Amino acid sequence: MAHVVTEPCRGCKYTDCVAVCPCECFYGDADQLYIDPGDCIDCGACTAECPVSAIFIEDSVPERWRHFVPLNAERVRALKKVPGAHVTEKVGRGAG
Repeated sequence: MAHVVTEPCRGCKYTDCVAVCPCECFYGDADQLYIDPGDCIDCGACTAECPVSAIFIEDSVPERWRHFVPLNAERVRALKKVPGAHVTEKVGRGAG
């Protein structure tokens, strides 16, 4: 079961969560970060580090943000083809 980045991440782009991810499964675009559900090992490290409480285990995503479950998978598939979209290190707030 993967973790999912939801609405509170939009426009935020803190990357504290990325810095602790042992699988380097984060991707980002101009809107927010996303987690690759195929690479996430469900360790939960990112959840504790997210300063805006945007990351949930898939089964615990609040109903109002359930659409982020397939959105994370869709965006990651698209972003894997975009140079620089794979975010593996903490970067300054607002950076991609």
